[in-house]
Amino acid sequence: MTTTAVLIYEDNELLRRSIELLLQTTPDLEVKGSFADCNKVQQQVADLKPALVIMDIDMPGITGTEGLALIKEMDAAIPVVMHTVFEDDDKLFSALCAGADGYLLKKTSPEKFIEYLYEVLEGGAPMSPGIAKKVMNIFSHKKQVNKAFNITERETDILNHLAKGYSYKQIAAALHISLNTVRKHCQHIYDKLHVSCGTEAVVKAVKYRIVNL
Repeated sequence: MTTTAVLIYEDNELLRRSIELLLQTTPDLEVKGSFADCNKVQQQVADLKPALVIMDIDMPGITGTEGLALIKEMDAAIPVVMHTVFEDDDKLFSALCAGADGYLLKKTSPEKFIEYLYEVLEGGAPMSPGIAKKVMNIFSHKKQVNKAFNITERETDILNHLAKGYSYKQIAAALHISLNTVRKHCQHIYDKLHVSCGTEAVVKAVKYRIVNL
């Protein structure tokens, strides 16, 4: 019988053992590894080849969000479910931007937890009740901010490249537009954000979640 290989990252030993026990009694799921931190996450993923990862956000050393990003850097197709006590907007948004495939609170019942894991394996992106509403609020806020500053889709693209440290010339090459067009877009961006340079524009764009680092 084919089973789904699962890795668990959780620094709370009691909870980690509880998750292990729960998965051991669940059909088709097999715990291949269980760790108190994700400081060696890339090596562990390479060695154990999981089909699903359960990741705590708040861990010593490399955080869960950083661990998530490292996994997605190796293989974006590996589903990673964040399992956390945090309903904090910034942590939630960072995890989603890093590619989380689900965001479940630790107060989720065992039955629902397993149901959500199967949903992820089927291509879904489950979230605990309340989290989905927060996500909608976050992205709604982002749209409202973009609308307030009247930032266009092309200007958002350019801001994203500025945030990555691209020069005007590199942005022109990446977006297949002329250097002069980039300069014009940037001037429009600076005017709309009421700033005088690219650095100020990036700081303000990140602050208002127009772009994400």
